[in-house]
Amino acid sequence: MSEKDFSFGTESLGTGTSLNRIATSPEVVPIYMTNTFVHEDLDKLLEYYAVKGFNYNRNRNPNRATLMETVSCLENGELSSCFASGMGAIATAIITFTKAGDHILSSNTLYGETYEIFTDILGKYGVESTFIDITNEEEVRANIRPNTKVIYTETVTNPLMAVPDIAKLAEIAHENEALLIVDNTFMTGALYRPLNDGADLVANSLTKFANGHSDVMCGSVTGKNELVTKVHNMQVLLGSQSDPFGSWLTQRGIRTIDLRLKRSAENAMALAKAMEKLPYVEKVLYPGLESHPQHEVANRQFGKYYGGMLSIILPEDREKMNKFMRELKLVHYAGTLGGFRTTIAYPALSSHQSVPRDQRYAIGITD
Repeated sequence: MSEKDFSFGTESLGTGTSLNRIATSPEVVPIYMTNTFVHEDLDKLLEYYAVKGFNYNRNRNPNRATLMETVSCLENGELSSCFASGMGAIATAIITFTKAGDHILSSNTLYGETYEIFTDILGKYGVESTFIDITNEEEVRANIRPNTKVIYTETVTNPLMAVPDIAKLAEIAHENEALLIVDNTFMTGALYRPLNDGADLVANSLTKFANGHSDVMCGSVTGKNELVTKVHNMQVLLGSQSDPFGSWLTQRGIRTIDLRLKRSAENAMALAKAMEKLPYVEKVLYPGLESHPQHEVANRQFGKYYGGMLSIILPEDREKMNKFMRELKLVHYAGTLGGFRTTIAYPALSSHQSVPRDQRYAIGITD
């Protein structure tokens, strides 16, 4: 403040807004809970622009910037952009690279809300989507069109746990001048890196295994500089960026991801093997089991660890399923996954609740 006397109300606005001692090397990046940064004159403002410094939070923020570096390391990409949620990441990436008249080829067992993005939103603006068995190379090739701009899949599909051959999909996409976008939420770069097998962009719901502590919403898109810069520019316009505190929490969670996900995968494998022996379980879907239809593909892509997710199919008896859930002591129902406790979900009333019943049954997601 200046030497001029101001009222208490005015002085209280200007004091304590900057540090007057050195604080440049914290062990952990502080949380920058500010929506903007101040500049003393226009020359300084232009200097910030020249180096893509921090000015307005929707464009750039230090916590988001450091999280982007960490996620790029995690997925082995050149650049990342971080979002308010996994759906924000997926939607922004798809919107960036499609327009009216384009075609998307995708898996028929997608996360339900991703399916809605393709059908209810993009379909309204003239982008057509075809949903197929993404693990069937012949079916993929048969449904490629001259206007196919994106092939989209999940590393392990939700909830049927199918495992597509990412290298083969990348080959098909690039032969047809399309992009391969992969949702890697179930595995994360700690267990598998789709970019190494030719994927162009990788999306993650960092809310899940990446953060791992059930206390944040966050998402990311990772890939080459040229592609992710376009995604970032769209993000700025849509306002789908991650907030400072969410970015900070997510980065903190990723610090232990190597230990957490390997233990989760080991536990899932043990549980899947035990479940296969139970007479009341009709089927166990887990890529690590030899009974899994894409076990060889999963073994080649993932190696020793097959992820922390599995699905089981039970008889369609709501009363017995309710009793089963009530009897659980350590496991509980939750509308998400990848946190610090083991949870269960019921796709027909959660991830695929909005998918018509006949469509659910057609792809194998029963009650």
